[in-house]
Amino acid sequence: MKKKTGPGTDPQAVIGWKEWLALPDLGIPAIKAKIDTGARTSALHTFSLEPFTRGSLTMVRFGIHPLQKRRDIALFCEAPVVDRRRVKDSGGHSEMRYVIASALVLGDMHWPIEITLTNRDAMMFRMLLGRTALKDNVMVDPARSYAAGRKLSRTYTAKTKKGDV
Repeated sequence: MKKKTGPGTDPQAVIGWKEWLALPDLGIPAIKAKIDTGARTSALHTFSLEPFTRGSLTMVRFGIHPLQKRRDIALFCEAPVVDRRRVKDSGGHSEMRYVIASALVLGDMHWPIEITLTNRDAMMFRMLLGRTALKDNVMVDPARSYAAGRKLSRTYTAKTKKGDV
């Protein structure tokens, strides 16, 4: 029997204000995220966002640059659309966004989350992990960074010479 992991299974799970995580359902092996308890929804940086239909499913395909200031590394993803929602950013600007779902891997924990897709080029982090994705029993220690470890930070180093990706 597979052991259930994630929020709610370890009431002592503590994460920092920024963490390395993975989104395996999207083929994203590592991305640095800001943990933002002030944000309701999670957001992922995208470019070339394109809706399409596969059978009866509405899908989106999009690209991401998983590392800030590194346009030479690009990943391309496809996912079913879960919803479209109006989201207000921290500046008060409202935007309709596609919502997708993915498993989140953070340290040795994993659980499903919903993610909105938007262009975060001007932001310091390619992903924002909002409070609905944190569930009930994950505690955020704002004095800590990378409490779940930095192992994923080395994911792109071996294959990221210009032109490799």
